[in-house]
Amino acid sequence: MQHFKPLTRTSPDQFALPRNPTLVAKPVSPTLRASRLLVRFNSLSSVSTLFSMPERRPFVRLPTDVYPVNYGLRLKPDLIDFTFEGKLEAAVEVTQGTNQIVMNCADIDIITASFVPEGGEEINATGFNYQNEDEKVTLCFPSILQKGSGSLKIDFVGELNDKMKGFYRSKYTTPSGENHYAAVTQFEATDARRAFPCWDEPAIKATFDITLIVPKDRIALSNMNVVDRKPYPEDHSLVEVKFATTPIMSSYLVAFVIGEYDFVESQSSDGVTVRVYTPVGKAEQGKFALEVATKTLPFYKDYFSVPYPLPKIDLIAIADFAAGAMENWGLVTYRETALLIDPKNSCASSRQWVALVVGHELAHQWFGNLVTMEWWTHLWLNEGFASWIEYLCVDHCFPEYDIWTQFVSADYTRALDLDALDNSHPIEVDVGHPSEVDEIFDAISYSKGASVIRMLHNYIGDEDFRKGMNAYLLKFQHKNASTEDLWECLEQASGKPIAAVMNSWTKQMGFPIIVVDQEQHGSDRVLKISQKKFCASGPRNGTYENCPSWMVPISICTSEGPSCTKMKVLLDQPETTVNVTNIAPDHWIKINPGTVGFYRIQYSSAMLESLLPGIRDLTLLPVDRLGLQNDLFSLARAGMISTVEVLKVMEAFVNEPNYTVWSDLSCNLGVLSSLLSHTDFHEDIQEFIRDLFTPIGMKLGWDSKTGEGHLDALLRGLVLGKLGKAGHKATLEEARRRFKEHVEGKQILPADLRSPVYLTVLKHGDSTTLDTMLKLHKQADMQEEKNRIERVLGAIPAPDLIQRVLNFALSEEVRPQDTVSVIGGVAGSSKQGRKAAWKFVKDNWEELHNRYQGGFLISRLIKLTVDGFAIDKMAAEVKSFFESHHAPAAERTVQQCCENILLNAAWLKRDAEDIHQYLLQRKAPPV
Repeated sequence: MQHFKPLTRTSPDQFALPRNPTLVAKPVSPTLRASRLLVRFNSLSSVSTLFSMPERRPFVRLPTDVYPVNYGLRLKPDLIDFTFEGKLEAAVEVTQGTNQIVMNCADIDIITASFVPEGGEEINATGFNYQNEDEKVTLCFPSILQKGSGSLKIDFVGELNDKMKGFYRSKYTTPSGENHYAAVTQFEATDARRAFPCWDEPAIKATFDITLIVPKDRIALSNMNVVDRKPYPEDHSLVEVKFATTPIMSSYLVAFVIGEYDFVESQSSDGVTVRVYTPVGKAEQGKFALEVATKTLPFYKDYFSVPYPLPKIDLIAIADFAAGAMENWGLVTYRETALLIDPKNSCASSRQWVALVVGHELAHQWFGNLVTMEWWTHLWLNEGFASWIEYLCVDHCFPEYDIWTQFVSADYTRALDLDALDNSHPIEVDVGHPSEVDEIFDAISYSKGASVIRMLHNYIGDEDFRKGMNAYLLKFQHKNASTEDLWECLEQASGKPIAAVMNSWTKQMGFPIIVVDQEQHGSDRVLKISQKKFCASGPRNGTYENCPSWMVPISICTSEGPSCTKMKVLLDQPETTVNVTNIAPDHWIKINPGTVGFYRIQYSSAMLESLLPGIRDLTLLPVDRLGLQNDLFSLARAGMISTVEVLKVMEAFVNEPNYTVWSDLSCNLGVLSSLLSHTDFHEDIQEFIRDLFTPIGMKLGWDSKTGEGHLDALLRGLVLGKLGKAGHKATLEEARRRFKEHVEGKQILPADLRSPVYLTVLKHGDSTTLDTMLKLHKQADMQEEKNRIERVLGAIPAPDLIQRVLNFALSEEVRPQDTVSVIGGVAGSSKQGRKAAWKFVKDNWEELHNRYQGGFLISRLIKLTVDGFAIDKMAAEVKSFFESHHAPAAERTVQQCCENILLNAAWLKRDAEDIHQYLLQRKAPPV
């Protein structure tokens, strides 16, 4: 599953160019090993009393005495009453005599159930015992079902719900302007049980024969190709659509869609039929995704040396969709914005986002669908792997995107930020009760998972990595596997201690900070390297003996070859010394070239001084310039260096040409700007931002030049948005002029300039600006344009207008899944907006929680709303509110937010005055 146009790592201070396709999701299961919630802040000893961990709910997996071999499933949805009728005839195997069958079942009413033993008489069930809390049903029989094969028959009814999970209804507007509904599915993690009674656990695989009875003017799709379509005898307005038998697969990957769609079609070079389904009249918007998909399937076939196992694959845009996309085998479902590209009205960042999401979901067709995790504990392997290989795939399809540098800013640094918290969790999490499963769809499973796989790939080397992957997929195809199974295959392929190395990264939370010092000995450089756990709240007292440690693959490069690794060592103890030969005294040494190892680095002053000129003269690679700055910023937040030192380093980026480096700088300045909104010198940091971004803004100008590419378009949008928001006079005037011409239809804004222009005019706008923007929103035909406007509306400054935007967020005008980004946009735009958004969430909690309950959107909403506060008492207020308004899905998110608020408050107390003095001194005329 791929999760929405992502959160930036900051509060949503920017207009959210897509960063990483990761979900910030439900928090993780409460009693995690390695997390005894040691909230030990240096300056805030009272913090440890702030959080209490809830008890885990008892949970037992389904019994194994009966298991399915094949599901024969007939469903007849009613798109007017929003109900459905179902008939299940499952071929099952009874492994030991029993008088009951226990299955998963939620929000379904069973009418009749019976069991027919092979060659025997039908036995009717005498009762259905629903365990609603555990989403199970026990079918009771009057006699023992004997060991052997049989057929389980169940008639049932259910509701096409409006919760964006299970079998649900999705509202869309037809070209003539009418509201219609599609019936669609979202089953991961545990919602197939809302569509039909089943054994809804990933290890209980079976084949599926699906038949849908649907209106004859609707398209019906499922995992497999249609084998028969005939009139339904009882009602001539309906047709019966039968699909081919699926391969053996897990229930969470089953899918069906009934609605009105157009499509574009192609064939991959290896003969797979690929279709992209779009809203009616928008087939052209499916062409880019079709191009990506037809390139991607052969790439994965070649990479894994395993062919795609189904005859077709459909990609379909769904109007109401909670996640970003879902990898159902052969029928991948997407948000409209993750699949549709309009050649005239889509910006470069949207094209990139679609390419990444398509790459992610198609990777799952092998890694997840063909070989599936045994239990949700291993979800990270599915998602972390797909989140890594989507970049490999996009790099193959679009080398001009420089996508691996973007990975570092989007996934890697974001995972480091979250994993430095005391309320993080290990990558591998014990999961039991269904309510806990969604909790692990977060940046640790996705972004940290992807980062450690990238580190592993680098450690093993591509050839052995591919050899190990092929062995894994062939050994476990159509079966289930665990993390250990993959390590074993990679270990055999590479001859390296993969399990020992990787267990230190997946089974304990956090990561190390690598502390480096050096001495010159003749023509050699001796490095002293040590590791300790990095904590967002600063260094902890304690000896090496009781500290966690990691097996850290460390690479070293020098100024002679910034892009070549001169040496590799595996740091498997607290400290070591490394001798680097033939280094002249005036040459620099850099640890972690390519920023591949998952750790922060603290250099000695002398080493850091020697590296800084490499930022200004661009001799350091872009990814290393980015990594160096990001590490320093993180050290400043943890109180290990002064924030002023980082501001000085940031000023060295004045010649920076690289989009991703600017994007990361912009992100960190957004965090700082948000922090300093709690002071009376907020305007001074805006001036710093204007000074830093003006030269690159002048160089780029407003209009694209001949020969520019994808990254130039991204950079221009980023820089103009940053300058406009910070109140750069010339940018503001030009944005207003262009906005006026756009609204009047004289000169339509290029898609890449819309976000920065909209943001700028709103930030410095009034009620007329807001009215105009809401009108543009109403007129927009593309969901991408609607989302673009929704994300920036919160920039409006006046309190009464902020309130209007918040009310708009819950109106019919905004799709349910997009309400979150409107409220988040308000919270991230100003101190005033943050207060208003938090009050709005509290006032409307019942409606919001009811809308998103049990889904990851509630966690995202909480994070976006409260993460930017920087006053101790706000942490207590947030904690108190969620103690009396339970959100089980967001428990860990709440804890992480409270921790972040306290970290912000400590940072402000520690550094605000120094920052203020530095910003004043910058303005002072030279003596």
